Amino acid sequence: MNRTVRTAVSAFAVTGLAFGLGACSEAADKAADSVDKAVAKSYEVTYEVTGSSLESIDYHAGDGTAMQPQIQSEKKPATPWTKTVQLHGIMPPAVMPVSLAPEDLTCKVVYQGKVIKEAKGEQAMAGGCVAVSPVFN
Repeated sequence: MNRTVRTAVSAFAVTGLAFGLGACSEAADKAADSVDKAVAKSYEVTYEVTGSSLESIDYHAGDGTAMQPQIQSEKKPATPWTKTVQLHGIMPPAVMPVSLAPEDLTCKVVYQGKVIKEAKGEQAMAGGCVAVSPVFN
């Protein structure tokens, strides 16, 4: 009798484990599929920079990879400066202005008409405007 109970409990545990692993595997497959779709998806953002005495503006323009985006640069741009770019997947939109007068500097990242990142003054100069890819939002 005792052996029969142990066998039944073991069989029940193995069945539960198999179903649990199946559910976990299914969740992992769904997550991987979601990431694959996000990576393949393209999106458009517009960078906006205002201020005076701009030396340069560096920005992600869509080339390279999400982890190593190629940075394009414009030297001595006129302001207000705007640039619309097509990015891919999880590549973060980023614009980094350099100004001799950071007190009036502003940078923005605009997605579908909404500002998703904005920085002003020293903050704009120190880190620019780097947003999370809107594909995941």
